[in-house]
Amino acid sequence: MQIASIINHRSSGEFKIAQESKYAGEDYWEWSVWIDASEGDLDKIDYVVYNLHFSFPDPVKTIKTRQNHFRLNASGWGTFTIYARINFKDGTVLDREHELELFYPDGTMTQA
Repeated sequence: MQIASIINHRSSGEFKIAQESKYAGEDYWEWSVWIDASEGDLDKIDYVVYNLHFSFPDPVKTIKTRQNHFRLNASGWGTFTIYARINFKDGTVLDREHELELFYPDGTMTQA
């Protein structure tokens, strides 16, 4: 098996992972992450591969939906690092990570 070479993306644009979460009760949250970038920069993206915690069933998620900023919706009970590989239409990639933050209704944060 041959490993394809990876060409890192070089762009003047900023590509960050944004998130939101909602407490569902009993130490469980519904949450979403997406790519926060300008509309023009989002147009350069082909798809995003998110790597979740290994305890998720099927922890590698490929999102191709440009209209919602390559948004991934999920749920769970704890925090962890989300890894994202942004794959651009020109064949380059950009790796990002994001610490998922989950808060109780009183504003206190969960412990990892």
